[in-house]
Amino acid sequence: MFGWKAANHRKTDRMMETTGAYDGGATGVMSGIVASTRVASAMGWREVGALQAGDMVLTFDGGLQKVAGITRRRLWDGMSSCPQAFWPLMVPAGVLENAKPVMLLPRQGVMLESDLAEELYGDPFALIPAAALEGTAGIERIYPNDPIDVISVHFDIDQVIFAEQGALLFCPAGQDLVQLAAQEASGLCPYKMLPEACAVALVQGADNRELCSACLREDRYAAQEEGATFVDAA
Repeated sequence: MFGWKAANHRKTDRMMETTGAYDGGATGVMSGIVASTRVASAMGWREVGALQAGDMVLTFDGGLQKVAGITRRRLWDGMSSCPQAFWPLMVPAGVLENAKPVMLLPRQGVMLESDLAEELYGDPFALIPAAALEGTAGIERIYPNDPIDVISVHFDIDQVIFAEQGALLFCPAGQDLVQLAAQEASGLCPYKMLPEACAVALVQGADNRELCSACLREDRYAAQEEGATFVDAA
């Protein structure tokens, strides 16, 4: 659907310029939505950086939902060069049905529609980390020359929202582990992000069917064990 199954998958060859500077405990983020990205709201397409708690945002499964909270962070707050692990990915217009180029952080969840996902998981929609798209359909990492504000939009439960008219971006509720376990047990947590190895195999297409199936089985087993542990702890 998005035209990447026939595309060559190639990792970016560029390397960050290293420095000897001490970062002074600098931190960065790898998930969230770049503040200038427009999302669908009750007031039309708005930059996510302009949203506030209480605003209504259009979600993939729940229609308009109220924003429970907003977290704003800086992509990288160090004095030295931004490490390559934090570099965002630039997605050309049209690749994710986005009307204009969109910048995604490496661990930002992206929902894709895929025939292979339906074959393997029984659901055509799969949630993957954006890093799995690197090198496909012209998607590549870019060095953040300017400061970038990153917004995390929180709802009462996990949601997927519409960005730039077609891209589907995951917004976790931001709850603690005990609350998350209870949410999963009640069936209110429908989204499970694929591990990056499995996500890459899915993006690359049918030639990786065996790898993707094995990864899915392993991930499901780990999720079951993890969920049981959290419920027992609660």
